[in-house]
Amino acid sequence: MQGIGVVERGTTRRRLMAGAAAVAGAALAPGSGRAQAPGTVKVGLLVPLSGIYARFGQLMRMGAEIGVRHINEQGGVPSLGGAKLDLHLFDAGDSTEKAKNAAQRMVADHPDLVACSGAYLSSFTLSATEVTERAELPMLTLSYSDLITTRGFRYVFQTSARAGDQAKVTLPIMLDLAEKATGKRPATVAILTDNTASSLSFVQPIREGSAGFGVKIVMDETFTPPLSDATQLIQKVRSSRPEMLIMPITVISDVKLLIEKMNEFGLGRGRVPTIGSGIAMAQSDLLQNIRPAQMEGFITVVGNWDAKGQDKIIEEFKAATGEPWMGQNGIATYGDMWIMRDALEKAGKSDRRAVAEALRTIDITEGAALYYPGRRVKFDANGLRETAGPVVVQWQNNKPLTVYPQDSAMAEITWLKR
Repeated sequence: MQGIGVVERGTTRRRLMAGAAAVAGAALAPGSGRAQAPGTVKVGLLVPLSGIYARFGQLMRMGAEIGVRHINEQGGVPSLGGAKLDLHLFDAGDSTEKAKNAAQRMVADHPDLVACSGAYLSSFTLSATEVTERAELPMLTLSYSDLITTRGFRYVFQTSARAGDQAKVTLPIMLDLAEKATGKRPATVAILTDNTASSLSFVQPIREGSAGFGVKIVMDETFTPPLSDATQLIQKVRSSRPEMLIMPITVISDVKLLIEKMNEFGLGRGRVPTIGSGIAMAQSDLLQNIRPAQMEGFITVVGNWDAKGQDKIIEEFKAATGEPWMGQNGIATYGDMWIMRDALEKAGKSDRRAVAEALRTIDITEGAALYYPGRRVKFDANGLRETAGPVVVQWQNNKPLTVYPQDSAMAEITWLKR
């Protein structure tokens, strides 16, 4: 792996030595204590590497490291003489303040960084990009928040569909998939959600738009996580007899309680088609808490996932990491490294402003585009990837598989006929 780590700030003596080295033709990173190897370009990954979100940052690190290794093995950046990517890691920690501080250290200590990816939680991304924007450092992110690309920033590039957009299209997509699978559109829906911001934003358009799609809401319950007992909530679901259940849950322990109780009450395994939001219902950590057979048929909507045509990288990721699948976090940061490489190739120089301009005008339908739904990397004037859309994932045969969109689907959705 090309050098991964944090470079320490140099001393005055080192700066003098750097000047001499520059005359001799060597490259030294400004403000750094070690010479950067000739023909390398520094890129960053700002994700949680400590605290309660470290597991997700670990998956993002895995994807980024494999991406950089592949790029370097395949010739680096041709327009820069085959320059290799040099990945540096920055710990966003477990709070918005820590994420902001990490971003400040990143831009202060690494003025030669040309681009970065991060920062997992939308709140972390919103905080960190306030810093990277001022530093004119382009940042790629999978975070969903609508605010990320509605602030007039020019150095933020969102590869996922925004949360509001995902929510608006989820109901019509699910109704269409149900009709395709069974010949009948569901007429009733129940809503069971926790009160986190992401879950509430997901269900709001469904609440507002259900009547327009000819769907009646027969139950609407909100709870505060974490749950201690899911019995009463699932009893209400059973009593309301919905043809579809919208259940966005953000805490894995709550997923466990609700899914187990649904199976106990005979509502699991697709008997009541259940749709969540985000990766809590598809995270591999679930396998440590629940029998995978109990997850059969459950659905979640995410920004990215393992998809058709990615078989080679998925298998390599699994072999290298021991993970049962690659998932949203690994595949997105892997793809981000390739976007950076393509932007550098287009820019023709190792300069963050030139890379940002390349990202604003880039239009890729091969290579990096394979790792994102919609199979195209083109950003609009706000920095939102134009073809970004939701990915529907369903548990089938003990693992979550992409069932929508069609060009990414690894299986057909299963939906019990009534």
